[in-house]
Amino acid sequence: MTVPMNRRQLLARCGGGLGSIALTTMLAEQGLLAADTKAISPLAPKKSHFPAKAKAVVWIFVNGGHSHVDTWDYKPELIKLDGKPLPSIDKNSGFFTNDVGPLMKSPFEWKQHGQSGKWVTSLFPHLSKHVDQMAFIHSLWSESNNHSPALFMMNTGLPRMGNPSVGSWVTYGLGSENENLPGFVVMSDPKGRGLPKGHTLNWTSGFLPGAYQGTWLKPSGDPIDNLKRPADMADPTQQASIDLMTKLNKRRVADTPADRELEARIKSFELAYRMQSAAPEAMDIARETKETHELYGVGRPECDHFAKQCLTARRMVERGVRFVQIYSGGMDNQLSWDGHIDIKGNHQGFADETDRPVAALLTDLKQKGLLDSTLVVWAGEFGRLPVSQKGAKPGRDHNPHANTAWMAGGGIKGGTTYGETDEVGYRAAVNRADTHDFHATILHLLGMDHEKLTYMHNGRRYRLTDVAGKVIKEVVA
Repeated sequence: MTVPMNRRQLLARCGGGLGSIALTTMLAEQGLLAADTKAISPLAPKKSHFPAKAKAVVWIFVNGGHSHVDTWDYKPELIKLDGKPLPSIDKNSGFFTNDVGPLMKSPFEWKQHGQSGKWVTSLFPHLSKHVDQMAFIHSLWSESNNHSPALFMMNTGLPRMGNPSVGSWVTYGLGSENENLPGFVVMSDPKGRGLPKGHTLNWTSGFLPGAYQGTWLKPSGDPIDNLKRPADMADPTQQASIDLMTKLNKRRVADTPADRELEARIKSFELAYRMQSAAPEAMDIARETKETHELYGVGRPECDHFAKQCLTARRMVERGVRFVQIYSGGMDNQLSWDGHIDIKGNHQGFADETDRPVAALLTDLKQKGLLDSTLVVWAGEFGRLPVSQKGAKPGRDHNPHANTAWMAGGGIKGGTTYGETDEVGYRAAVNRADTHDFHATILHLLGMDHEKLTYMHNGRRYRLTDVAGKVIKEVVA
């Protein structure tokens, strides 16, 4: 039996309903509505906030902290003052406070390249040919002089563990363009050097749903664990098992609709099943031509491993993967760009590994018409001091006050530089840019407003750039 309403009740209900509709509309316009937890797939493609210049990112992470004053940041004054003390230095800037030596010029030769006349050292004979496609940011700085916090800062925007990484935020905001591959892929150094400090927390999804976690491709053996179907299991049998598991899990989700982790787990099983054929094909670089292998340096002893990773990265973005991160260097000091000892030998070795493959990646992307839609990033956790670190073969200590990164493709204004360090490269001095500015710029190139890309967690809205960050518009085309 329907209970009739009086006029007052009717007006109250109608008024409340219209108010709710109006409120919902206003919240949606401002991007303040909570994410829909019942979306078909967490990695389904999503609209950007505004037209994007880039669709995908390949980040070359220079693990250990490369020396900006030995690579991209030319300081003629450092050459003139070689061997003299730096009175203004804070000995606590680096990590080894008792080993602070005098100013030390770069052991590498500097030359100008391209129409932009960019100064680059002899470390990069191949990458130096692409400087007119690059935008250099010379005024980055970090909050920490220690690897793990600085790695977390560069990867997640905060110098502590447990927060979502850049790749996770990007896939959360945009999804992926290939439902059969992960949206976020990570490759670590394959030469037995181990993972970067902080390990998998560098590509964690943090408090975001687990679907946005980076998928680590193992450097040896099967790239992805448990991807192959058992030999005694036929495809129909496996499909039936997946269907049953999905059915049971969905019943559980219906009982506990707020359990996002379970929903993400269901999607991960479904993705893993689809990846059994898609992932091996995407990672099969043997399908590439001999000319392409030669371009990247596949087979060359000094760079074979990194060449294969860069070529795999191109195949990934070509197939719609949203974010790829490749780590050059591993855990310990001399097993990464962390040149505390023998900066010349350390950096020469790692430059030999990366120079040709990364230059080839830029060339290959351009030849295939993908560079305009792919943002290539070169960046590490911090720079290095312009003074020497004492030793038989002098090195350089950590420098959180100055760092250089570059970007190419994906809406970047090539042949430009932004910011400056002081005359010897000790501190970022002009147009200082912190990690939040760097992240805001990456998101902007992908068509996302860093202030609108938020996620509700523990009663507040979080974002990659926390409560700071501005887009470095000078490097955007």
